[in-house]
Amino acid sequence: MTEFFHDVPAPVAFAGTDAGDGLAYRVYDPNRVVAGKTMAEHLRIAVCYWHSFNWPGSDVFGAGTFDRPWLQAGVDPMQAAFDKQDAAFEFFTKLGTPYYCFHDVDMAPEGATAAESGHNLHVLVERAAQKQAETGVKLLWGTANVFSHPRYAAGAATNPDPDVFARAAVQVRNMMDATHFLGGENYVLWGGREGYETLLNTRLRREADQLARFLTMVAEYKRKIGFTGTLLLEPKPQEPTKHQYDYDSATVMGFLERYDLVGEYFVNIEVNHATLGGHSFHHEIATALDLGVFGSVDANRGDPQNGWDTDQFPNSVEEMSLAVYEILRHGGFTTGGFNFDTKLRRQSLDRDDLFHGHIGGIDSLARSLLVAAAMLEDGSIERFRDQRYAGWGTPRGERILAGGVDLATLADETIASGVDPQPVSGRQEWLENEVNRVIWSTPT
Repeated sequence: MTEFFHDVPAPVAFAGTDAGDGLAYRVYDPNRVVAGKTMAEHLRIAVCYWHSFNWPGSDVFGAGTFDRPWLQAGVDPMQAAFDKQDAAFEFFTKLGTPYYCFHDVDMAPEGATAAESGHNLHVLVERAAQKQAETGVKLLWGTANVFSHPRYAAGAATNPDPDVFARAAVQVRNMMDATHFLGGENYVLWGGREGYETLLNTRLRREADQLARFLTMVAEYKRKIGFTGTLLLEPKPQEPTKHQYDYDSATVMGFLERYDLVGEYFVNIEVNHATLGGHSFHHEIATALDLGVFGSVDANRGDPQNGWDTDQFPNSVEEMSLAVYEILRHGGFTTGGFNFDTKLRRQSLDRDDLFHGHIGGIDSLARSLLVAAAMLEDGSIERFRDQRYAGWGTPRGERILAGGVDLATLADETIASGVDPQPVSGRQEWLENEVNRVIWSTPT
């Protein structure tokens, strides 16, 4: 096997904040114990196969710019897939991350038929199993790409053609088998085309019913093969479609309730998808946790001046610490983790740029973990929240919530007692200052 990242001779190590400008972790020490667990156990970091190894650095205005020999024209597809897999596992090992994630077509080339594609996937998955055994790197989740091929232009499960639905079932079945075989801890379904471009050619109820049927079949197959991982749906509001049916975490929960799928599926929340939907990442995390559907996270960010999915490496400790705080106070991840669904910029051409991007993002997450743990230990936010809602713990508040009084009786009692509530400050500025106080005072 030829080294691809030959300028990185050894695994990236923790060197502390005094490290120079080389390849080293300044904050992320996988063995450091924070709030009862190591950083590695808290963060469960994964690298995505697609943007890092299967994307040439192209965009809608220009061709690829990256040095990825296996993506060059004329290379034998299977040999290219082997070379790409070698480079990927070399990267995972040298970066020192415990997990990775992939789509079927990221790892294996599509064949002329569904059977040939399945065979190619089988060969590469067998090889991936050997790589996992050699390196100790594990699979956080697998998924099928049922959105890139032209056949999926009008959706996969929501397609007006049942033959396309059936073709998507082949890919999902194969990738569920692969994920199960590789010991994956989750399986993700991203409905990249499950939406509409125009209502003029769309039957909303029909497409929702089709999607629910597909998801039901997937849940049934999970039990059939004995896969014990978590099934995840990934919310996104639009792009590539005008509107997608899994718009955000709350929308996904409504869909699951409507089709009796609660408990079968949880959500994989992407930071940039949250902001595309007009939400903060903090909001999406808190919503999913409170609804009981939180599963995993795709860690990245968007550009506030771009209205699309730029998938940049996360670098805001303030943004990430608020989300990690919610995750910590709910007990942390179970099977999920932080997957770096991130892209280099098209001008980042050096091979070690891929290391610098991930190191910076991982250090930002590690710093956010330290801040979140300090916020939780400090307790000022939770004390204020408890105080603000304390009235609902009084006999009057408990009686209302328990259904011990109807509307008319409550109204009459309120008039008779002369209740005249006065507004109370929400103290937003003070709370924001409290967050900054902890950020500034938390040592690395």
